[in-house]
Formats: sequence, C-alpha cells, structure tokens
Amino acid sequence: MYTIIDVETTGKTNRITEISIFKYDGTNVIDEFTSLVNPMDYIPRQITALTGIDNQMVADAPLFEEICADILAITEGAIFVAHNVNFDYNVISGEFKRLGIDFHRKKLCTIRLSRKLFPGFKSYSLGKLCVSMNVNIVDRHRARGDAEATVIIFQKLLAHKNAPEVFETFLKANSKESVLPAHLPKPVFEALPNAPGIYYFKNKKRTIIYVGKAKDIKKRVLSHFHDKKQKELDLCRETADIDFELSGSELIALLMEDAAIKHHFPKYNTASKRVSKTFAIFSYYDRSGIRHLAFNASKGAPTPTIVLFSLQQCRSFLEQICEKFALCPKYCHLQENVSSCSHFSIKNCKGVCSNEENIEAYNSRVEKAITYISESTKDVLLKEKGREPNEDSFVLVKNNRYLGYGFIDRQETINSHHDLEHYLIPQQDNMDIQKILKRRLFAL
Repeated sequence: MYTIIDVETTGKTNRITEISIFKYDGTNVIDEFTSLVNPMDYIPRQITALTGIDNQMVADAPLFEEICADILAITEGAIFVAHNVNFDYNVISGEFKRLGIDFHRKKLCTIRLSRKLFPGFKSYSLGKLCVSMNVNIVDRHRARGDAEATVIIFQKLLAHKNAPEVFETFLKANSKESVLPAHLPKPVFEALPNAPGIYYFKNKKRTIIYVGKAKDIKKRVLSHFHDKKQKELDLCRETADIDFELSGSELIALLMEDAAIKHHFPKYNTASKRVSKTFAIFSYYDRSGIRHLAFNASKGAPTPTIVLFSLQQCRSFLEQICEKFALCPKYCHLQENVSSCSHFSIKNCKGVCSNEENIEAYNSRVEKAITYISESTKDVLLKEKGREPNEDSFVLVKNNRYLGYGFIDRQETINSHHDLEHYLIPQQDNMDIQKILKRRLFAL
C-alpha cells in the first residue's frame, strides 16, 4: 500500500499551507485526503505568486492539529511516496513533532526511482518529468495537482519491468536511497572516501553551494542528509553533486576549508566567509626624534613589526608592550590629542611626554620592545599525516605569519625550512587561520 503525497508550504519557515494524499493499492486509488491548512504563519508574496495560495485563503482553513488524525489514519501501514520525498516527509514530520507526535513511515522518492528506471532525461523536476513521460499535469504547484501527477508517474514506475528489483532495493533498511538528496546520484555518494579532507556540495549548475571539512568525509556528508534543520533541508534539496579533496589530517582540512570558503563564498556557508582585514604595528620617528609605535591597516603600514587581525588586537597588544617596557601611551598611539599621557591603566610612563625623560633613553626602551616583539614571533613547522601512507603534510609559519601547507614524500631529504618551500602550497593568512593555528599550538 502506498500514499502519494504533496505539500505546499510558506517557503522559508516551511509551515504547511496545503496537503494532498492519494492512497494507492498498486492498481487503483482507493482513498484521498486533500485540504488547505492554516499555517499560523505569514505566506510571502513570492510563494503566493508560485502557488496561488494567499493568507486570506487559509485564514479559515483547519490547523494542522485538527487534521493530523486524518493524516495518521490514511498513511498508517503505507509507504510514503513523494517527488523529492525527503522534503515532503520532513515537513510533515516536523508538523507532527510540534504536536509531540513521532511520525515514521517507509519512504520512496519518485525522483530517485525515475533516475534509476528511466535514465537519460535532462531534468527530473516534476514539471519537466511530466513532459518527458507524457503526463498531463493540472494545477501545477497546488498540492492536489502535483500529487495527482505524481500518482501517474508512480504508476509508470511500477509498470517498469525492473520495478520489483529496484523497489525492493530502495526499501531495504540499510539502503541510502531514501536518505540521499533527490538529485544526487548514488554512485557520487558511494565514491566519497572515509578519510580526512574537505568536500564541496554543488547544485545542478555545478556551482559550489557549501564547503565542509571532516575527519571522515563520507560519514560527515551522510550526517547532512539526516539533519532536520531547515538550512540542511534546503541545502540537500539543491545538492546534485559532491566533490572532495583529501587532506591527510584534520588540521590541514581546517586550513583548506577556510581557504575554499573565502575563495568560493558558498551560499550555505555563513562562518568564515568574510576576508579579514589585517593591521600592522610599526614604528617611526617624529620631528622631535621620538620613536613611536603605531598601528594601521597593513596596506598603509611601512615595514610592519607584527601583523594582527583587528584594531582591538593592536590596542591590546600595545597596552601589554607599553606596560612591560614602561613606554608612553601617547607615543604608542593609545591616546590621541593629549599633551601628556593619562592612560586609565598604564601608569609607568617615565615622562617623555612631559619632558621629564631623555629622548634617547626612551628610544632605547622602544628599541628593546621592538626586538622583543621580533624575537617572540616564532617560526613554526607543524608536521601532519599525509594523504597516503608514504606521505607527510606540513604547515609553515614564519615571523608569526601563516605561509601555507604542503605535502611531501617521506623519502625526500629535508635539511631546513627553505627546502620545504618547493613543496609549499602558498595560502593567505587571516584571523580565522590564526585562531585555528593557535588552538593547534596550544594543544601541543
């Protein structure tokens, strides 16, 4: 027994505005339930333009809780069938979840079944599939019209000579067919490795819409398909292909992920999209011969002493240096437009700003501070696992700046950091990268 179902929703919030269910015994439609639903939410104008369902139409319609018993009854003991089944199933189970009711049914997707039994069509969207299969669709984007067209498609699928074998495979408990996104070919998923790296979700146009990293790519990708959050549901609806790159280690994967997100700006990545500005602390002499420590955007900073990733970081760093070397807040640009310093926390200035200290003595301490900063910015080489058993990976940091990562055969002879530069894949440094590296260095 099958129930062939379609829902219309409010769009972004995915509250049901209309539902249609046809109960099908494999030969005939034996029952039907169709109803508008008051979503208790606003229907946006663009959704009304698509479906024709507006807020006035659903104002007097029953709430989902008023029809949930009918839905449970008609779907009881039947296989849940829909075009892009995960969308309709998750929307309905989400409505039941709000009522504290668990909704579980076996699922079949007419998109995935059509791809398997009728390969070669340019598109498997409902409208275009109906054209390819000579199915007349009435009231497109209304629940009953779409569900009725899906019934006819399902009849054609059942009539295919390979249907028994394919249906049995799709309904197996351990089958991925009911979990995978409707437009994602199963071989693409099966080709994913159980290894560290990054992965790219792509839409039908092969545009990258999401980048992720994982210790186990295949396992992590599968978790997206089980996630019921709205963002994940929307992502899976658009996913038609998945590509990947191996990293060898989780650290390299994190670095690769950050670079890929900032390069591609994928639609569904919210974190790490922004390209961080860099700021530099530098020194210069004024007309009186006093040596200043100042900070500015890196592009406008000559010969930076250290590069940081926010103005607040620069101020905080200079406050520590100021206090450690008894420097003047005024000449470290922590206070502007003052005749002499009066910083709220730094009180150990020796008076160069009020002519109480010799300029040469003050400049000497500034020089010591600059030397201290330079010496405290370490060169770091992090060795990681490679992508293959005979390979290592590495991360290179010089003068506290991330230069990139690379992969090298274990048989290669490396005597210095300079030898590694031939294998280095250069990368941009930024605040997100610094956070990743600091977490790794702290763990050491």
